[in-house]
Amino acid sequence: MAGNVENLMLEHLKRFQTTLERMENKVDDLIRRFSNLETGQANVLQQLARLAAVDAQLQISIDTLNARVSRIEHRLELA
Repeated sequence: MAGNVENLMLEHLKRFQTTLERMENKVDDLIRRFSNLETGQANVLQQLARLAAVDAQLQISIDTLNARVSRIEHRLELA
């Protein structure tokens, strides 16, 4: 009788261990996927920063052109 109880306990422990291993694998997979998401998010943020810098440069160019056009119009007495 004691042997049957020990075998039953051993079977339950093996099932728990198998379940725990599956859960560990899933957690490892989730950690990898989350890491990939964080990397992707960092890349998007870097690209947004680059686009903001380009936008600022374009705005400076437009402002310079506007000033030049205003001076030309003033000299030609168009405005």
